[in-house]
Amino acid sequence: MDLKKFERDVFEMTAKLSKNLHAKDMSKLDSVKDHLIEMYKKNLVKINHSILELICASTLISRGYAVSVEKDVSDILVCDIFAKKGGGNTIIEIETGFTPPEHAMDTIDYFSARIMSKIARYSQHCSKFSLATPVVGILPISKIFLLPPNARKKEDVEKIKNLCDRYYKNPPIQFDDILNAHLHSIFLINIDKGFAKELDPQGYVDLTENLLERSEVEY
Repeated sequence: MDLKKFERDVFEMTAKLSKNLHAKDMSKLDSVKDHLIEMYKKNLVKINHSILELICASTLISRGYAVSVEKDVSDILVCDIFAKKGGGNTIIEIETGFTPPEHAMDTIDYFSARIMSKIARYSQHCSKFSLATPVVGILPISKIFLLPPNARKKEDVEKIKNLCDRYYKNPPIQFDDILNAHLHSIFLINIDKGFAKELDPQGYVDLTENLLERSEVEY
């Protein structure tokens, strides 16, 4: 643990992000920064993830939200970003694409299941649920989450549940949680420049499919 480096990095990013905020909103971002420092002292957060949380928090603060980080939303779930504005609330879960060594041989299936399980679990606890990722990563978003619940086919929901059940058994992801899950948007985070761009799910899927097609090597 290197507290001085952590503090230096989060102070530097906070200063960069402050240029896009009104003076009256700086205390909100400072509160997020201070909370992350306290959590780092308890060895509960890492610097790379904390920087991503700061950028997302700043984006929501600039839109008039009150923002908390690392907030309990159930007995088993702690969300990365929880924001409130008016009568609604928003949860953002940040994904970096990391997979543990034990899943070195099934990385894609494991990562896909994790993304699907987050959408199913966290979206129950908010009016808007979003995923966020650095611009260097691509999230595997199932097209079922582009459809309203009444348009989702039972066999497609069961296919997702079967995949999630391979990795999440305690507790398992419920069929109805997948059926009724909602995904509002995806935030692409530019760490170097300190901003996040929000895309609708269909736009994100179209963009990533295009990128994957262009990256295919032809022999």
